[in-house]
Amino acid sequence: MIPSILPTYNRAPLSFVRGEGSWLIAEGGGRYLDLGAGIAVNALGHANPDLVAALTEQAGKLWHVSNLYQIPEQQRLADLLVTHTFADTVFFTNSGTEAAELAIKMARKYWSEKGAGDRIEILTFEGAFHGRSTGAIAAAGSEKMVKGYGPLMPGFRQLPWGDMAALKAAISDATAAVMVEPIQGEGGIRPLSDEDLRTIRALCDETGALLILDEVQCGVARTGRLFAHEWADVTPDIMMVAKGIGGGFPLGAVLATEMAAAGMVAGTHGSTYGGNPLACAVGTKVMEIVTDPAFLAEVNRKASLLRQKLEGLVATHPGIFEGVRGQGLMLGLKCRIAPADLVRAGYGEHVLTVPAADDTLRLLPPLTITDDEIAEAVRRLDAAAATLQPATADSTA
Repeated sequence: MIPSILPTYNRAPLSFVRGEGSWLIAEGGGRYLDLGAGIAVNALGHANPDLVAALTEQAGKLWHVSNLYQIPEQQRLADLLVTHTFADTVFFTNSGTEAAELAIKMARKYWSEKGAGDRIEILTFEGAFHGRSTGAIAAAGSEKMVKGYGPLMPGFRQLPWGDMAALKAAISDATAAVMVEPIQGEGGIRPLSDEDLRTIRALCDETGALLILDEVQCGVARTGRLFAHEWADVTPDIMMVAKGIGGGFPLGAVLATEMAAAGMVAGTHGSTYGGNPLACAVGTKVMEIVTDPAFLAEVNRKASLLRQKLEGLVATHPGIFEGVRGQGLMLGLKCRIAPADLVRAGYGEHVLTVPAADDTLRLLPPLTITDDEIAEAVRRLDAAAATLQPATADSTA
């Protein structure tokens, strides 16, 4: 008999009832150090008092009115995003998947309005993850996500990850847009080099193609800059944002230049819940916190500390780990064993991690994690790894 919750998730045998900063407390009272943060969602930790206060205050005033009316909380958050980014305009969604759908629509609408409605092809990259709607899975194109869901939305072509020669051969005056994650999350914490990101921007400029960046997982201070593309000193035309921007409350957004968004006039897109007062009140508080230069400096300092300790962990367990990759507090441990085995071993040590493709274990802790918690996290990862290989294999450290 099918369970009352559709069984599309392979859930861990854990149930949490409370969260405190970097910690989750299970039903039985056990405390787990959370290095997944809801897959980069709880950027400011669990039950962050500033976010609780913002949500509680707004909940006592107004929850929902729909986008039939002006929403002051939405305007405040949009103004903050425009002030701190490349964007001229913002559309609010509830998730990264919804943001991906609008980004695709916006790029194609741009060309349609210019009289080139047949310019629809969007170039993407192997290993990408842009969400689970039919449009988003067509964009990613991996067999795991698309099998059984055809026919797929046409107009996407996947290129090898980081292959700039393949991109140069594929991009042309017929390309509507290039869509890419500066750092692949689900794909295994695989960063594009700054040089490659600049090359993509230059190729888009040469051909007129729009550049769509998916910063759903790597954005909102996760890499130590407000958005990951800032490290390469480039700007997109359209950007997808979600996860961390709501600090745990469902919120997403599409940011765009005036040029890229020119075709999106009244009636071309909408959302019943997108940009509701509750979500935007929390998002505004998140933005106020993460745009503080001192906060970003702390993310970078803690990222360096965590990476240093992880390099030591890799050296201690060469039979388990191959290396560390990523940027900021979006790090991956490249594994020589199945990452899922490490995730399960972590449960025994009360530490939570997230598996990814390319044999990678994702570490996406709250940006507010403390130095002591970083040390404790690596200690617990070390203990978990030790259960998966003979003690003699560790002696090379």
